[in-house]
Order: sequence, then structure tokens, then C-alpha cells
Amino acid sequence: MTDQLARARLSKVLPKGMELSHFSVLNHLARTQDERTPAQLAKSFHVTRGAMTNTLSKLEVAGHIHIRPDWDDARRKFVSISPSGRAARDAALHAIAPIIGALARKIGIDKVRAILPVLRELRSELESDD
Repeated sequence: MTDQLARARLSKVLPKGMELSHFSVLNHLARTQDERTPAQLAKSFHVTRGAMTNTLSKLEVAGHIHIRPDWDDARRKFVSISPSGRAARDAALHAIAPIIGALARKIGIDKVRAILPVLRELRSELESDD
């Protein structure tokens, strides 16, 4: 339930036309600073390859990512973030930062700092079961 509420609140402030899934992929690509295959991205986000292909198609049409073939294996592609994608990601971060900041202040910065290690450990455990 918390996840749904957070997603709904954040989705409202994202730049026009951007979905939370788009921001998530752009943020991931910006942070890793490396190319990824669609299959790697699908695995990272725990979605089907078809769902990831749909998201990547929309991002490519918007000019936010580059998709190139693997020169060694024509069946595989590589995805990287474009300068436009970095700008869109930065705009989204700028839009959601006040919401996250306000929530952290309302809950209490000390409580947020205390829960982050627990959430990271929980995520790590959930990912290790794959």
C-alpha cells in the first residue's frame, strides 16, 4: 500500500509525458553510466522483457535513450541514456525532491536515516532470492 501511495504522489509531479517507469529507467542508466541490454534492465526492474521493451520504445521515441545493436551479436541490443534523457531525469529529480524532502521532514530526518539501512538490507534479501 505504501508503494502505491508513493508512486501515485510522485507520478503527479513528473514532467509532462513521463511515467514513473520512464524515470526509473533513466535514473538507473544515469547512475550506472554504462550501457545495458534490455534483458539486463528487465531483470533489474523485475519486469518482463516485453514490459521493458515497451518502456524503452517510449523513451527512444522521446529521444531520451539510444538503442544500438551489439556488433558481435546482431540479436542483442544495448541501451544508453542520451543528453535529452539526462535532462529529463534531472527535471524529474527536481520535481520530486520537494515531495521527498517534505515527507522526510514530516516523519523526521533521524527516523528516515534509521530506516534506510533496514530498507537496503530488505531489498538485498529480496533480490537474492531470484
